[in-house]
Amino acid sequence: MRKQDMNRDWIATARTLSEALPYLQRYSGAIVVVKFGGNAMGDQDAMADFARDIVLMRQVGLNPVVVHGGGPMINDLLGRLGIESQWVRGKRVTDKATVEVVEMVLTGLVNKRIVQAIMDEGGRAVGLSGKDDDLMVCEPDDPELGFVGRPVEMNVQVLHDMFNAGIIPVIAPVATGMNDNETFNVNGDTAAGAIAGALKADRLLLLTDVSGVKNKDGEVITQMTPAEVREMIADGTIAGGMIPKTETALKAIEDGVRGVVILDGRVANACLLELFTEHGAGSMIRTTEPRVKPRNL
Repeated sequence: MRKQDMNRDWIATARTLSEALPYLQRYSGAIVVVKFGGNAMGDQDAMADFARDIVLMRQVGLNPVVVHGGGPMINDLLGRLGIESQWVRGKRVTDKATVEVVEMVLTGLVNKRIVQAIMDEGGRAVGLSGKDDDLMVCEPDDPELGFVGRPVEMNVQVLHDMFNAGIIPVIAPVATGMNDNETFNVNGDTAAGAIAGALKADRLLLLTDVSGVKNKDGEVITQMTPAEVREMIADGTIAGGMIPKTETALKAIEDGVRGVVILDGRVANACLLELFTEHGAGSMIRTTEPRVKPRNL
């Protein structure tokens, strides 16, 4: 007979699972939209870790939706094809040639890599774009930028059908337009916010390459209200690339999302830390403060 010693790591794992119970119960059946992007997309191990977390979320009763970007891959293919980009006020003009490359990269290469990663971890995933079933219909966000779209009409029944079938939707931010044969490139955060708002999601998780929203002292703020976010934008505390992310969060909350979290996607198991632990991860923005100590209940 072989005697097995109780390893402290095993005990800690069991304790962690036990402590996660109220959060597992809290999120059972909840819709969680996750914007996946940044450096993690180009790292095979990070991609596998992310996919495993998404599969676990589905396994314990959540309805995750993955919305992804793919800027570096788009830049790479444009360069290889010799397509030069034009810029207006620091933003790339998406002409007809560019939007064709965007669609190829996002709906083909990037989308299917994420789908495959989820399938490899034992989940069921289907890739689609905003064009499928008119999920996301856009108008030009700025005529000077060409085919850069702003969502004006959302049709999310196909996502509910996928939830009911136990399938994880993986969505490329490419959309149709109001006119025939129009294709629009949509900012990944904007697309994720629009989809989360249309679904009235419980959570929108915006994975980034920073630890969250920081105050003037450089410290991450764990909880904020929309009013506080607007004040921080007005006084310059929130600046640069964090402005569009927080504006996406404000719009999503206005559209009915219960809470938005900006968190560091480079941290292992970031989504699980946010959803299933007392402390959470990153910066949460929501309208009201919780009445109990754990911020995720």
